[in-house]
Amino acid sequence: MVYISGKVSLYFSKGFLSLLLVSCFVVNSFTQEPIVKKDSVVKEEAMVQKFYAINHEPLYWFSTVRDKKRAIEWLTAIESSDKSGIVTNKKQTEQIRTLLSDGNTRDNIINENTDKLITGLVLKFIKALQESTVHFEYSEVKTSRDSVYIYQLMNSRYRGAVSKVVSRLDCKDHDYQVLKKYIKDSIKPTDSLKYKKIALSMNYLRFLSLNHQSEYILANIPTTEVEYYRNNKLVLKMRSVVGKKKNPTPTIASYITDIVTFPYWNVPFSIASKELLPKVQKNESYLERNNFEVVDSKGIVVDDSNLNWADYTEKNFPYFFRESTGPNNSLGVLKFNLGNPFSIYLHDTNSKGAFAKDYRFLSHGCIRLEKPVELADLLTKGKIDVYALKTGKKDTESKTIRLAQKVPVFIVYMPVTVKGKQVTFLKDVYGLIK
Repeated sequence: MVYISGKVSLYFSKGFLSLLLVSCFVVNSFTQEPIVKKDSVVKEEAMVQKFYAINHEPLYWFSTVRDKKRAIEWLTAIESSDKSGIVTNKKQTEQIRTLLSDGNTRDNIINENTDKLITGLVLKFIKALQESTVHFEYSEVKTSRDSVYIYQLMNSRYRGAVSKVVSRLDCKDHDYQVLKKYIKDSIKPTDSLKYKKIALSMNYLRFLSLNHQSEYILANIPTTEVEYYRNNKLVLKMRSVVGKKKNPTPTIASYITDIVTFPYWNVPFSIASKELLPKVQKNESYLERNNFEVVDSKGIVVDDSNLNWADYTEKNFPYFFRESTGPNNSLGVLKFNLGNPFSIYLHDTNSKGAFAKDYRFLSHGCIRLEKPVELADLLTKGKIDVYALKTGKKDTESKTIRLAQKVPVFIVYMPVTVKGKQVTFLKDVYGLIK
């Protein structure tokens, strides 16, 4: 199971199987003592509750011998799901096998609780298989599919062997299938870091396969590249510059809603107070030479000639710096606004030389684009004034262009790439894979 929040890590979820039981006793050696106590308190998740409400029967797996055997088939599929980058607790699936094979268990409450436990486990697996368990640091691109997973499980009774059902539900993306084969053929038990990198990438590919639209942007942090897709075809690919290790670019699934031409750069306070203020104190001409102006908290320009710079420190500086518009602005001539709480966006830059470098982890977190004008032209369907962007001067008026339809943007940390059948492992610059 893959989880990403601030730092990316793979973890083995102790609660993946224990979805429904708050109290569950397992004896050290498998004896005839019931594994699930009669007085167990059942905590049903909404998806499981809905499943049994639709089923209209308290038992699904314990209703017939055939269904018990099918439950074992699901357990087998779940236990082998590590080949799909899904990590499960095999000890717990073995314990459920014991429950299913225990012919002496006749207690209805124990059977009902165990039945729900199995259902929760299988539904979580079906969900993970398609939706993935990847977690973005900020996401607003997602739709609930719990009802879909419920009906997939119910209908699976009539769809042949469980292995065939799983194969049909599994991600069909080309790169995903290449990585799945690579795990099977080339990853040894000792290659834990390689496995974790592949599992993380497979989870992203599952998420993208399910959640992308016909038009979307993919920014992969480890590759320092940005791709634009339309009608599921790659239309534009470019190099990018992303956050330094100490200022990492967060993973985000969001939307571009508008584009700003000739944007001001409102310098983040941390950069203004820690980096720019000392330079101004050393030489007040720094502001004019670098096209900065001083503004207050309301954005009103302050006459910096009246300020006594020696009085200010990182802790008491009451103003902000704003860089004038124009081609020499740090944001260049284009800014792509992206919904998120981190003030992260995609933008042009006045420092084009960075794109020629192999190592492009150089920003404070935002993503600089090698071909911003081309991207803006595609997003606006040719309605942007390319000539004006290329000939604009200092202090050109800033304008905001609303997109006719918001475009999904996925900023991911996918440390393995696929080209044809070739698998490439990328450097984990942020040190997130443990």
